[in-house]
Amino acid sequence: MRWASPHGSLLDPPLVPTPDEGRDLLRRELVDPAYHRDDLLQRLIDWLVRRVGDVLDAASTAPPLSALAAMAVGFALVVALIWLATRARTAPGRRDGAEALLPDAAVTAREWRERAERALAEERPSDALVHGFRALAARQVERGRLDATPGTTAHEVAQVLRAAYPTRADAMAEGARLFDLVLYGDRPATLEQARSVLALDDELAGTR
Repeated sequence: MRWASPHGSLLDPPLVPTPDEGRDLLRRELVDPAYHRDDLLQRLIDWLVRRVGDVLDAASTAPPLSALAAMAVGFALVVALIWLATRARTAPGRRDGAEALLPDAAVTAREWRERAERALAEERPSDALVHGFRALAARQVERGRLDATPGTTAHEVAQVLRAAYPTRADAMAEGARLFDLVLYGDRPATLEQARSVLALDDELAGTR
């Protein structure tokens, strides 16, 4: 089909990806783990991806004017997706200063653990969980099973330690997820969650 311009000449229709192509292009970018740190944000991104797919479905079969309107809506949704993707990459991903996994290499695993125990006793579960996971990571650095590389994430810690502690892989992945949610997602931890991270540290500390 060829479209008429305002001057009466015929124009090729604008290039519009098929619905499947459009969805595939979006999902290729959004599979980056950086986009999955915040559950609410991820649900919103998923909803927008579905809406873009709906718009592309409609545009592929609609009359020219309706297709243009659908494409405009689709473009607006893509802009929103890009903005959300940028937010997902930058906001949760800060790894400098106090928000790093191990912000001070001079602090030992024992000191992190003491901070965690004190926070737990004072019923500050979020601090207890964060300090507890830092104690776990620092302990594995001290044992030589981890490198104290600036910018290392909790998820990367869990991945590296899978080989050393295969039976605790799921617990480590959950601990890393909670650490990210509490520290970078501002989600409050429960006392039970904090205790689970400290218990995991105890288990790994007793494994040689």
